[in-house]
Amino acid sequence: MKLFKFILLIFCLTISIHLLSQDTKRELANTSLLSNQPKVIDTSKQSFIPKDTLVKKKIHDPRIATRRSLIIPGWGQAYNHEYWKIPVVWGALAIPTYTYFYNIKYYKITQFAYNALYQATYGSYGIGSGIPPTTADSAGLKNIDPIIKDAVLAGRLDLAGLQSFRNSFKKDSDYSILWFILLWGINIADATVFGHLKNFDVSNDLALHVEPKYDPILKTPGVSLVFSLKNSSTKINTTR
Repeated sequence: MKLFKFILLIFCLTISIHLLSQDTKRELANTSLLSNQPKVIDTSKQSFIPKDTLVKKKIHDPRIATRRSLIIPGWGQAYNHEYWKIPVVWGALAIPTYTYFYNIKYYKITQFAYNALYQATYGSYGIGSGIPPTTADSAGLKNIDPIIKDAVLAGRLDLAGLQSFRNSFKKDSDYSILWFILLWGINIADATVFGHLKNFDVSNDLALHVEPKYDPILKTPGVSLVFSLKNSSTKINTTR
């Protein structure tokens, strides 16, 4: 259990250090030179607008989505305006959380029952001591959880069976921790990826055409990709 807590701590520290190390680079990357240029204004028609008016474009910062998802699952999705993902994230994380507490509960129950039955069978000094168990050594049997008490006292559940159940519950609780960490990481990755995609322009002013083309020089067919902006003469033509 201490090992998985340590892994979780290292996981959180690694992501935090990575985010801090990227601050300077992303600040430069998010600085738009075009957005800081003075806006061209027709002073003959709108003389009341100040000359130093700047066009400021609000940029969706994926770092904020990443940090918020790292702190609280689903918070980054809320920043990305993908509110429908919040119950999905919480529902996914609720499953390993429930299974962890379920398995850790029965791990403690079977662990106590195993220790009580072992002491009642081999005495306080354990197997190989040569000292037979006393009545006091069997006192712990009455404190076994009622869920398995009848099976233990009736002999239907022996030491080997209790040990097997105990180890199974312990393994499943450890797996629940791993699944929780994995799903939390997926939540962070989702917020980061879709935070970056928010900055892509998918408006109707964009156009992409794929056309067949024949190269008369090489005498080979090809494909022409034409990317254009409406109300603009700029075109990018790529032929393959």
